[in-house]
Amino acid sequence: MIRNKVHEYRKKFGLTQEQLAKKLGVTRQTIISIEQGKYVASLPLALKIARLFRVRVEDIFIMEDEQNDRFRNF
Repeated sequence: MIRNKVHEYRKKFGLTQEQLAKKLGVTRQTIISIEQGKYVASLPLALKIARLFRVRVEDIFIMEDEQNDRFRNF
């Protein structure tokens, strides 16, 4: 499962869902779906979001599952 902090970063930057959507070249519905966890952003979109907020992809998109825990032991 992947959770995200798009809503938090969007609010921090003072953007509406519509403004963020326009900056990213997607629909407002896409932003709503990502924020609600109903849609996982593609890698290119995740990179655009991270660049817009000037953070790493991992700061916004957090993988939470058993497989992730397995890789922590390396």
